[in-house]
Amino acid sequence: QVQLVESGGGLVQPGGSLRLSCAASEITLNYYYIGWFRQAPGKEREGVSCISKSDSRTYYADSVKDRFTISRDSAKNMVYLQMNSLKPEDTAVYYCAADNSPQILQGPCSNYLAVDYWGKGTLVTVST
Repeated sequence: QVQLVESGGGLVQPGGSLRLSCAASEITLNYYYIGWFRQAPGKEREGVSCISKSDSRTYYADSVKDRFTISRDSAKNMVYLQMNSLKPEDTAVYYCAADNSPQILQGPCSNYLAVDYWGKGTLVTVST
């Protein structure tokens, strides 16, 4: 059974950093387009960042550009989201998602309806 498991969330002060990890079982993440999405209370799920399958091209929402970095570690079958200069508005549950087609990149990186596999999410809280 395919599983995506996120980790690394927690409570951090504004301006701080966190690194989220996404581990996979039963699939090889290198063969998938991977996205990080987030959902804050009372808000719609939104795309944060995506990484392409073949050329590892990256995509970012305007709200996180220059602060967040998505990356892969093929040897460990992991994907990461490095989050720096965190703001209270970054508070949300963050989800790892995998799509075997490039549809997840549409928007860019906002077509969550195209996702084949979802993790259960990890909570990030940015607060004093």
